[in-house]
Amino acid sequence: MSGSARAGAMRDVAVIGAGPVGLFTVFALGQAGLDALVVDALDAPGGQCAALYAEKPIYDIPGRPSVTAAALVADLVQQAAPYAPLYLLSRRAVGLRQDGEGFRIALSDGSEAAARAVVVAAGAGAFGPNRPPLPGLAAFEGESLFYAVDDPERFRGQRVVIAGGGDSAADWAVILAARAAEVTLVHRRPVFRAAPATLGEIERLQKAGRIRIAAPRTLAGLAGTGGRIAAVRLGDGAGGEEEVAADALLCFYGLSKDLSALAGFGIDAGASGIPVDPASMQTRRAGVFAVGDIADYPGKLKLILTGFAEAARAAHSALALLRPEAARHFEHSTSRGDPAARAVQGGDPAARAVQGGDPAARVHA
Repeated sequence: MSGSARAGAMRDVAVIGAGPVGLFTVFALGQAGLDALVVDALDAPGGQCAALYAEKPIYDIPGRPSVTAAALVADLVQQAAPYAPLYLLSRRAVGLRQDGEGFRIALSDGSEAAARAVVVAAGAGAFGPNRPPLPGLAAFEGESLFYAVDDPERFRGQRVVIAGGGDSAADWAVILAARAAEVTLVHRRPVFRAAPATLGEIERLQKAGRIRIAAPRTLAGLAGTGGRIAAVRLGDGAGGEEEVAADALLCFYGLSKDLSALAGFGIDAGASGIPVDPASMQTRRAGVFAVGDIADYPGKLKLILTGFAEAARAAHSALALLRPEAARHFEHSTSRGDPAARAVQGGDPAARAVQGGDPAARVHA
């Protein structure tokens, strides 16, 4: 999937946020017969959950005693796939205006997306990576410089430099040590802020020659051409530098959140979230719903399972709004059958465009 995908024709619903709740919203909409596009500031689905804590276990998913964030996101992407969501990644939703029977969503790259309704599933707001202040950074982003890991196998046999001192940097150093040819872990201080078990594993891998620790060190520059990194320059804080041969650089300096764009949506977005009617998940603006941590109402429990339930509620509310003439009755997923099979048979409206070859309906790769 790529952030270069174009918005195409109007969809039924625009989902703002590709975290776990946003991804399940796509599935819930598909079950209701509605198609969706998904906007997210990061370059891969999963939101903060996958970007920062991909290998951390989650214990409160019903029926899953333990599942990593990465595995959960992969399952949610697969679950939504039969309904052919259009992913518009590496861009933020920065404006919303009424346009005829629907909305136009202004995106941070200057383009627009069109949908008849909107579901905001933005967690605590739009997240973007904190980038190191290096010249020429953009030329390598998405090619050999990354702020999240969507597939560890991408780095098999590569020389990988990982910058950061928290859980994400430490976790990925351990994980990639089993795949990469070399792993260099860079931090501005000699002390890392990670779980004791992870630090113990890093120490073991360091002694085994699988991880090299470069600390205290800071990123000082990049060398390479055509988007491919050849080396990373490290500063020692005293004016000296060393150069580390590298094929990839992973930067884990955290994510910055931004709620400012939602202030112009006309939905009373504030520090505590977006007020909604819990019976419908609709905001004060007709046709705009909010689910997950960003949705606020009395008695709200900010749990991932709460967000999943809210996604289903919002999907049914959107269906009632967009297709008031349609006969509606509650139907369990077991009665509807396998979504993938229904897509092949053309039984779901959200999947017919894919079978018919509509380019705007495909998940862009």
